[in-house]
Amino acid sequence: MTNDVSHAGGFYLTKPVFFIGFMGAGKTSVSQQLAVTYGLASIDADEYLELREDRIIADIFAEDGEEGFRDIETDVLRDLASRSPRLIGCGGGVVTKRPENTTIMRDAGFVVYLKVSADEAARRIPNTDSRPMFKNLDTARKTIVERQPFYEKAAHVEVETEGRTIREVAEEVASILQNEGIMVKE
Repeated sequence: MTNDVSHAGGFYLTKPVFFIGFMGAGKTSVSQQLAVTYGLASIDADEYLELREDRIIADIFAEDGEEGFRDIETDVLRDLASRSPRLIGCGGGVVTKRPENTTIMRDAGFVVYLKVSADEAARRIPNTDSRPMFKNLDTARKTIVERQPFYEKAAHVEVETEGRTIREVAEEVASILQNEGIMVKE
């Protein structure tokens, strides 16, 4: 699930890096690619939340409602922000319901917004049946438009993912993180 900061790749992070964006943007894939390439620790915030709660997100929504889920999500962000710096893939709605989540991420670390269109996201997600948004692509398009101002406000930097490979996006993010002094060579 997670490991402490590894220096195997000769790099380390000076602060946490949070990846935000719509589902299918590549938040988890890009953070994992960076982790493998540069020997950095990474974690998926939703997976961590599910393990910590010993319930899947759908069950948390059903049992506690959206407000209950958002309380847990905010607590998980605080938890991850206070640990050793790592790459953190966040849930697609993390910045939309609670302004404090944006504050937590921006104050503790560096926020990367991975941009994707609904059409591109739908192409990337192998089983759209498990993603209610993609039962209706128009709803996904509308949701991205609604969320975009939240993503832009939260982000320190935006990276376009449309038509690009995970490796290409990861290389751009690595370059940005190095230029910002966040990913440092030992």
